[in-house]
Amino acid sequence: MTFHIDKFDLEAFVRATLSEDMDGPLESDPHKQNGAPLGRDVTSESTIPADAIFSGVMDSRDDAVICGLPIARAFFEILDPNAHIEILVDEGTRVNAGRDIMRIKGNARALLTAERAALNSVQHLSGIATMTAQYVAKIEGTGATLLDTRKTIPGLRYLEKYAVRMGGGANHRMGLYDAAMIKDNHIAVAGSIGEAVRRAVAADIQNIIVEVDRLDQIEDAVSAGGTHILLDNMEPDTLREAVAIIAGRAKAEASGGINLDTIHAKANTGVDFVSVGRLTQSAPAADIGLDFEQI
Repeated sequence: MTFHIDKFDLEAFVRATLSEDMDGPLESDPHKQNGAPLGRDVTSESTIPADAIFSGVMDSRDDAVICGLPIARAFFEILDPNAHIEILVDEGTRVNAGRDIMRIKGNARALLTAERAALNSVQHLSGIATMTAQYVAKIEGTGATLLDTRKTIPGLRYLEKYAVRMGGGANHRMGLYDAAMIKDNHIAVAGSIGEAVRRAVAADIQNIIVEVDRLDQIEDAVSAGGTHILLDNMEPDTLREAVAIIAGRAKAEASGGINLDTIHAKANTGVDFVSVGRLTQSAPAADIGLDFEQI
């Protein structure tokens, strides 16, 4: 498994996903308990001879930006290390409906046991990459960068943010550890925007994002040391005023209520970033299939 995403354990993900599907550990799982029943695919076990060979092709039935093929390969290879797998398109490639994207050949029981988990991964990640590419195309020429958010499915954040990158977007903070994001509840407890920001500065936090929803909040946020001002649910004219107040002293981000119809106008106001939660929260899965081919 040579595919790598920083801080993401691909093998652990593959094993946990297959174990969930098979109701038990894989035979090769180093953590399985002696005597514990192994996971099973009762359909493949009961209908397919142990030495049968499966040859198939994975294809995209939608126009899509493809993402997740190395992850699909890992699912197949962990159950059949001798499988022959050919990835036909690079990650982040835009394809038309009907394009073949992977060929596989190997033990039929193993490959069909892994099929659903492999397809789920490619469908979900390609859906995110495809939606991201649509949003990126809408802001071309504005100078703004598209960002995702932390609105991710628990356990899948690194994969989903990887898919955003494959679609041409960029990642906001990865979690709670790599930047401060001071929002309304933090401000309420701290007492004011200025006080909350000053405390973050005193804690030697380098990247301090401050969410504001009114123009009169911006100066306090910037003067206290905010490095990135998140302008929440503002219309284009208000965003332009906000950018003028910030005047290059911090990065400016438009966020909230942004869709394909509104993103260009908001991105074209001088903001540095536009963030869209739906990229990871609600992107529809791409239609990806795997079909048997006669050997």
